[in-house]
Amino acid sequence: MAISERYRHVEPFLDERARRVWAAAEVKAAGKRSLSLVSRATGLARGTIMAGLRDIEAQGSATPANPSVLSKIRRPGAGRKSADSKDRDLLPALERLVSPATRGDPQSPLRWTSKSTQKLATVLTAQGHGVGARTVARLLSVLGYSLQANQKSREGRPQNPDRNAQFEFINQTAIEHMSAGQPVISVDTKKKELVGEFRNGGREYSPKGEPEKVLTHDFITDSKGRIIPYGVYDLKANAGWVSVGVDHDTSAFAVETIRRWWHNMGSVTYPHAQRLLITADCGGSNGARVRLWKTELQQLSDELHLELSVCHFPPGTSKWNKIEHRLFSHITMNWRGKPLISHVLSDN
Repeated sequence: MAISERYRHVEPFLDERARRVWAAAEVKAAGKRSLSLVSRATGLARGTIMAGLRDIEAQGSATPANPSVLSKIRRPGAGRKSADSKDRDLLPALERLVSPATRGDPQSPLRWTSKSTQKLATVLTAQGHGVGARTVARLLSVLGYSLQANQKSREGRPQNPDRNAQFEFINQTAIEHMSAGQPVISVDTKKKELVGEFRNGGREYSPKGEPEKVLTHDFITDSKGRIIPYGVYDLKANAGWVSVGVDHDTSAFAVETIRRWWHNMGSVTYPHAQRLLITADCGGSNGARVRLWKTELQQLSDELHLELSVCHFPPGTSKWNKIEHRLFSHITMNWRGKPLISHVLSDN
């Protein structure tokens, strides 16, 4: 068996010292003229193998009273010094490049580039700090930096001082309706979807190497049209209803969805209902300023002989609308990883 093959079998089980001692043992068995041969076969430097030979000789001269230096893999202080220990200006130079305070600085060499580790290494090297991308990644961790995405946490405009009171009012009104046995629903339009062989986010189990094939571009000209899901979520019954439109998201479509929910689910669940509370976003087809929305609701109220009340959430607070995470999230999970290829519902 060749030296390289033997080394390949044992190398995963050896630490640094054991590798050089094993190579040195091969040299001793074949003669010192084989040093270069063993070095090429194992990929170990000649100096490393010579150190292994010295380890073997030291082991032979060790006594119980004088333990061998082999009690440690490396001598104290041995090994390559880290880049930042050799170059005291490296860490400050790197921090100046990635500091948020320098973002947009016209003097920054990274003004128009993404701050990847490779580009940071290139700029640092140009400044006289010879480092590679892996060293930059390690030093960024030392400095407390990590890859982070944007976080949606700031409001786009100053908050109204009465905003919390508005939420408290909506919550209290909903509690009063449900305590009296009256229905409370949350309504909204889900994101419009293209019908056809288009990519849908998420992953689904499939045979290995056989992903679902979809079109490379989402051109509307390649589609069979759009679908517009409009949902109604019953807060007390924890049940939902979704109508799917195929043309436009209008107030007439929104109110028609509520009408169908009532005839198919609401009137069955609340046969003695006298009032209906609707919570909704302040924009879209059910917006607070949309006149058609109010007109259609009045017609529905006259038709069903129900007192309808609407509570709109403040602008930019749609995530507090119950339907978003109680109904629409489950639709998204159900559609994950599958293109919506037809308007017709399948049995599965």
